[in-house]
Amino acid sequence: MPFGRELQLEREQLGVPLEAVADGTKVSLRFLKALEAGDIASLPGGVFQRGIVRNYCKFLGLNEQEWLTRFATNQEIPNTEIDWTEFAENVKRTRVRTNASMRPRWWGVLLMLVVLVGLAFVAWHFVIGPKMKLHY
Repeated sequence: MPFGRELQLEREQLGVPLEAVADGTKVSLRFLKALEAGDIASLPGGVFQRGIVRNYCKFLGLNEQEWLTRFATNQEIPNTEIDWTEFAENVKRTRVRTNASMRPRWWGVLLMLVVLVGLAFVAWHFVIGPKMKLHY
């Protein structure tokens, strides 16, 4: 019997609706349905699959380790190993070039600072400067 079907039978024997499992575990109902249907490809990859099984079993009061072992041996889990070479190439392709795109921003920041210093000087020269001359 498929793993997901066994889980579904256990849940039904306990009289627990799938919606209650979803509410109690905070796992999407869509993922729980996929698990019970044996549609592992619709589940998130890697440790998330084991986490869903673990939370499902914990909520129902089943032996988590036993069910996790059964899950690992009875399911053909797709290879979720990350291809680091492809990952690095994707990062390289999508990386924002800091030299070219950041340069105009720094010029804008520098221009803004010059304008602020100029405004501060004008304010001091016309507002604060005359008041200081009156006191002498």
